[in-house]
Amino acid sequence: QVQLVESGGGLAQTGGSLRLSCAASGGTFSSYGMGWFRQAPGKEREFVAAISKTGYTTNYADSVKGRFTVSRDNVKNTLYLQMSSLKPEDTAVYYCAARVLGVTISTQYNYWGQGTQVTVSS
Repeated sequence: QVQLVESGGGLAQTGGSLRLSCAASGGTFSSYGMGWFRQAPGKEREFVAAISKTGYTTNYADSVKGRFTVSRDNVKNTLYLQMSSLKPEDTAVYYCAARVLGVTISTQYNYWGQGTQVTVSS
């Protein structure tokens, strides 16, 4: 069983940048497809980005394409989300998730982190 801990959230201005990290432990990190999701107050959790086990394949929600970049380091057992050109509508709690059967844009992941808050001021 893998444990996931997000970090790097905080307050940013419109147009600014933040980098989120997700540290994995207790499992073989390279065995999991990884995803980033977010949930704003009063809204459902939504897909942001995902990366395959090897890191060769990525996909993004249309709302973040061209602004966010997902990556992973299978030696450091860490997932990243580089967020640039931030907008107020990016404000949400961001979660990382691990999935045994590769990646999906649905929330059907096996393990979740506790989330990290990202707030973008206008």
